[in-house]
This record gives sequence, C-alpha cells and structure tokens, in this order.
Amino acid sequence: MSLSQQQKKALRRIGHHLNPIVTVSEHGISEGLQAELERALDDHELIKVKIALSDREDRTAMVEQLVADSGAEAVQVIGKTALLYRTNPRADPKLSNIQRFENHHGRR
Repeated sequence: MSLSQQQKKALRRIGHHLNPIVTVSEHGISEGLQAELERALDDHELIKVKIALSDREDRTAMVEQLVADSGAEAVQVIGKTALLYRTNPRADPKLSNIQRFENHHGRR
C-alpha cells in the first residue's frame, strides 16, 4: 500500500484530533502490544501510536518495525507520536475513524 501525498494530507487532517490509543514502551514490541495494535487498526483504521523512547533513532526503528509487522503505513511521525493507517473494508462504521469522519462531514 502506498498513499499519495493528497491521501496522506487527508489522513493527517482526520488524525489531527485523535489521541494515541497504543503506547510502545522501552520494553519494545510484545505479543500483547502486537495484538492491541492489530485490534486498533482493524477497528479504527487510522490510529495514533505513542512511542515512549527517548532516542530518535530508536523511535524511527520502532515505527518501521510496527509498520512492517502490521502491514500499516506510517502517515506521519512527529516527535514521539506516529499516525498509522491500514484500510479495513469490513471495519465497524461506529469505530472507524475514517468512516466516522466521512459520515460526519457529509462525504460518501
């Protein structure tokens, strides 16, 4: 999956007001964290992830690992927060950040 700049801009707009729902600590990626990331991406499609690591290179590597493990795409990384997106055509419209935004703003 490769998003265009226009698609990323639209996703950043939606993601701007989201709060992080997954936090990666210095303990790294555990099975529990992977399961929570999968659940969050399945339910919400667009999520913020907080990377609680102080070293910039470690944070970059962690985001790359999360993207590789989940099949998501990093839309934006600012400081310790990453915005990840993975489409789910069967996502619950009440949970999907994408569908809720589109329904709320009269799109579709």
